[in-house]
Amino acid sequence: MKIEKYGAIDIGSNAIRLLIATVIEKEGTAPQFKKTSLVRLPIRLGADVFLEGRISDLNYSRMEDAMKAFSLIMKSHKVIDYRACATSAMREAKNGSEVAQKLLEATGIKIQIIDGNDEAAIIASTDLKDLISENRTFLYVDVGGGSTEFTVFSKGKSMASKSFQLGTVRIINDMIRDTIWDEVKTWITTHTNEYSKIDVIGSGGNINSIYRFSEKKIGQPLSYFFLAHFYDEIRDYTYHERIFELKMNPDRADVIVPATRIYLSAMKWSKAKNIYVPKIGLADGIIKSLYNDRSASGELQ
Repeated sequence: MKIEKYGAIDIGSNAIRLLIATVIEKEGTAPQFKKTSLVRLPIRLGADVFLEGRISDLNYSRMEDAMKAFSLIMKSHKVIDYRACATSAMREAKNGSEVAQKLLEATGIKIQIIDGNDEAAIIASTDLKDLISENRTFLYVDVGGGSTEFTVFSKGKSMASKSFQLGTVRIINDMIRDTIWDEVKTWITTHTNEYSKIDVIGSGGNINSIYRFSEKKIGQPLSYFFLAHFYDEIRDYTYHERIFELKMNPDRADVIVPATRIYLSAMKWSKAKNIYVPKIGLADGIIKSLYNDRSASGELQ
């Protein structure tokens, strides 16, 4: 039996995460991936970038502290390999590449700034493929702070994929184009209207939070009617009431409303009755892609 640990750093528009995963190999069986540690820091780079076009000195300092801490955590876990990926906020920041270089020099952490297609491909390498069966059709919706990725899967294959600048941090800061909702609606209806039955797969911190509120057993989907009721209910709460009465984290209590609207709209426009929440994301995909790359190169032998 072989036991090794991998690290994944996901630098998003709302939060920065470090996932440590343990991979257990035993001859004759498929490798097991176990989430060992998850650290989430709500730095919210998108609030800088979508309003000012660049990452502020204050948030750079916070990122530097975070990367130093992540480096020490990975060292303590004896992580054998890691990958750090930055999404919408850093790729749109005028100083995104400069910040990545400064962080490399200051912390030793190398950051890859990836586009929406890369992000979708990394996530697709997760256990998502176990959910997508040969005889079903899904619209995969990954809602982030800066963008939302949509992918249509049918008969186990990706049929169409697109990233839109429709993210929760953009919405709460009133930084989206007037036409973006119509563009998303057109794309979804165009790519799903040929299917008689379709379900949605949701990923991202917000849908995971909604799923916890539902108290559903793992594997059971949420219905359109549940999500619509949840949306109506949380809109009636003020920001502070969501924190105090619903016990939400402050950095979740504002973005959960626009996130729910995005998932609900995707279900409505695709005519989906259910949304599945497998609790996967970019960090999970990074771990899987790291392992697969090392396996393909023979480093695991």
